[in-house]
Amino acid sequence: MRCDDDGMSDRFIRFRAQPGQQSALFECPVQDILFGGARGGGKSYGVLGHYDHHQAEFGRHAKGILFRRTYPELEDIMAKAQEIFCQPQDPNRASWNITRKTMSFPNGASLKFRPLDKDRDADHYQGHEYSWICIEEAGHFPSPVPIDKLRACLRSTAGIKLWFLLTANPGGPGHNWLKTQYIDPAQPEQVHTVTRDFSFGGRKKTVSWDRVYIPSTVFDNKILLEKDPGYIGNLVASAGGQEWLLKAWLEGDWDIVAGGMFDDVWDAEKHILPPLKIPSDWRVYRAFDWGSSKPFSVGWWAVTTKSAVDMPGGGFRVFHPGTLIRLGEWYGWNGTPNTGLRLLESEFISQLFEREKMIKKKYGVDRVLDGPADSSIFTVSDGESIADKHEKRGVSWVMAKKGPGSRVHAWQEMRQMLANAKKNPMEDRGLFVTEDCLQFRRLVPTMQRDPNNLDDIDTRGEDHICDETGYMARWHQDYIKVVPIVGI
Repeated sequence: MRCDDDGMSDRFIRFRAQPGQQSALFECPVQDILFGGARGGGKSYGVLGHYDHHQAEFGRHAKGILFRRTYPELEDIMAKAQEIFCQPQDPNRASWNITRKTMSFPNGASLKFRPLDKDRDADHYQGHEYSWICIEEAGHFPSPVPIDKLRACLRSTAGIKLWFLLTANPGGPGHNWLKTQYIDPAQPEQVHTVTRDFSFGGRKKTVSWDRVYIPSTVFDNKILLEKDPGYIGNLVASAGGQEWLLKAWLEGDWDIVAGGMFDDVWDAEKHILPPLKIPSDWRVYRAFDWGSSKPFSVGWWAVTTKSAVDMPGGGFRVFHPGTLIRLGEWYGWNGTPNTGLRLLESEFISQLFEREKMIKKKYGVDRVLDGPADSSIFTVSDGESIADKHEKRGVSWVMAKKGPGSRVHAWQEMRQMLANAKKNPMEDRGLFVTEDCLQFRRLVPTMQRDPNNLDDIDTRGEDHICDETGYMARWHQDYIKVVPIVGI
């Protein structure tokens, strides 16, 4: 990847992009780019070479900054930067200030290396101006919040070309938001437009910009394969026979995740059901995890009996009594990962009734019963709780059982139920979702474990649907005795 004199001139060439995906990165005109997707794809050298072109073109107006979560994580790419930019034979080599972690170029350009461990760290850059921003290994960030804050720093009074680059592999706490923002909207290397509405001066306005995902795998990195022909063998050995993990590392497959809480028990072909007509003796409950600035989650759950259900396309099926089937959902986000709707109580209730009405009609349900909700809504503030306000408007909840270890117990119960659902015939109650439950399907199967407690979910991610499902799974296990309802 590093290049010395090309023999054609006296000009020293620091870096030449490899044919293929690195070249695609250099040639891409889109400002907002996710580059990478697999291990060994040449991401770090690629973005450093990209900045070298930027500073060579714009000189003193090129102000770059590169982030990783912590300083120790920056060590490798800072070493690569010195290797590229500070070669002794380079007449225009940059100088490296180890104290300031800044690379300075003879033409006045600069490139800083900084950590971004917590969301609030992004606030330190308020008012800063950069023409080139890169977030290395963006999948290590559980939320896009600090990264999005940095977008406000992407500006230049000189009017030069601006760049916002991310690199990432599948997996990690940031898998879901990266997949939502960059992978799902379009095919690789196909540009898609992001649109955001906002209000200013009492008027609604819209802004839009383009994004693109440029995948790169180890097979695009010919230099690495030539210099280290055993690299792929080492990856295969490291995967320990786990094909799904190897697909993530070698192919950059964003549909599977390493280290998830449920990825080893989830099977979309078995757990996702078509819409069903609910038998009259099945009960349907709603469950709720509250959120305002963060998303809330409402789920409508059918509890099965021994009654058979007609399947679309013919035939019937009998589920083990007590099985949970998620019929519908309302995920209270604004389209930005882990960001809530901030609805007023009146707005929430009116929309809840409308959605519930549609679910009842679709599934032939006469009545929805009160189910478990986040215990925080029962906390009294100024003489009234959120649950009290909901009850005044005709919606009641039952307090979910929470306490030490309750989350871990919920995940264990969900895992067991998902495992039960894959057996035919089922030997115990299972857990299914209908094809309408898109947010459950987006978030739950890829939910990451807490790196400090592998029995728990990483709370920095979008765990709201997991919490709501966990409330239902544990509450149903502890409090609901499933019996046929006579006379209905």
